Amino acid sequence: MRKLIVFSLPLVLVLVLAAFQPQSTPVSINDQTPVADVLKQLGAPALPHQVRTDVAGVSAEVGRQLVTTGIATTPRGGSTRRQSKHFVCTSCHNIQKEDPNLTAADPEARLAYAVAQGLPFLPGTTLYGVVNRRTYYNGDYEKKYGDLVRPARNDLRGAIALCATECAQGRELQDWEMESILAYLWTIGLTIGDLQLKPDELALVQRALAQQGNTRQAADLLQTKYLDHSPATFVTPPTDRQAGYGMKGDAQRGALLYEHSCLHCHGERRYSFFNLDKSAYSLGFLAKHFPVYTRYSTYQVVRYGTSPINGKPAYMPHYTQERMSHQQVEDLRAFLE
Repeated sequence: MRKLIVFSLPLVLVLVLAAFQPQSTPVSINDQTPVADVLKQLGAPALPHQVRTDVAGVSAEVGRQLVTTGIATTPRGGSTRRQSKHFVCTSCHNIQKEDPNLTAADPEARLAYAVAQGLPFLPGTTLYGVVNRRTYYNGDYEKKYGDLVRPARNDLRGAIALCATECAQGRELQDWEMESILAYLWTIGLTIGDLQLKPDELALVQRALAQQGNTRQAADLLQTKYLDHSPATFVTPPTDRQAGYGMKGDAQRGALLYEHSCLHCHGERRYSFFNLDKSAYSLGFLAKHFPVYTRYSTYQVVRYGTSPINGKPAYMPHYTQERMSHQQVEDLRAFLE
C-alpha cells in the first residue's frame, strides 16, 4: 500500500499543475463579433465615447430614429421636435459599410461597391464604424469650420453636435438624444468579419484571447485593418474649366455617379430646391454649365459646395478628394455631355 501511495504522488502533482496551465481551447469569436469587444478583451484602452447609462431615456432605437428620420419618441411619449428642417444624418452619410477595403479611402473602389450594394455615393463618410474611429472632422475641415472643429476633432459627441447644428443647420441635441445616437452608433460598429482577417491572423487573435499569445500584438494587428479616421483633402475646380482636369471621362461610370450621387439629393427635391431627373432638360442644363464659371457649374458645386443664405439655410456640402476623385468628376461630365 505504501508503494502505491509513493508512486501515485508524481501523478497527482502533474494533474494539479496541469489544472493551472492556460488551456488550448480557442476563444470563440465570429464574423459578427464587435471589434471593440475583442480589443477590450485584449486589454486595449476603451474609446472615450461610451454611452452614459445614467442619462434617463437613452435608447438605441431612439438614436436610430433620430439618425434616419430626425424625429424620435420622447421618454414620456409623443415625438421630439424635428432636429433639422433641411436634412437628416442619412442625407450625407450612409449607415452601412461603404468601403470594400477599410484601410483605404478610395473613391473609385467605393463607387463600385456602392453600386453593387445599392448605396448612395455621398459627400460624408459612413456612420458605420464611426465609433471605432478616434478623430473626426480631419484634414482640411478646419478651413471650413475654423475653431468649431477643435472640440469635435477628438470627441465623437462634439462631432455629432457640430454636424447637428452646422452641417444639418438644425437645433442642438438634448443629452438623452445625444446618448441615444451614440447607443445606436455602437450597434453599427465594425465587426470581425469586416476586417477580412486571414486564417493565420484570426488564429493569432484567438490565441491571444486564450492567453496563449501576445495580446498587444493581436490588438495592434486588428487596428491595422481599418482607418481610425476619415481623411479629408479639399481640392479646387480645374483652372481651365473647358480643359477640365485633363482626363478622359468614362460616360458609363458617370451615369452611375449621377444615379447614386446627384439624384440622391436632387431627385424629386429630396434634400434640395434644385430639382434634377433623367430628362434631356436636366442633363442638358448641367452639361451646358459644367465647363463655365457659374454657380450651376458642377465643377464649382462639387468642389466648393454652396453656402447657407438668409431665408435658405439648406445648402450643398462639397466632395473632398477622398469622397469624389478628379477622374470621377470627369466621368460625370462625359455622361452629361
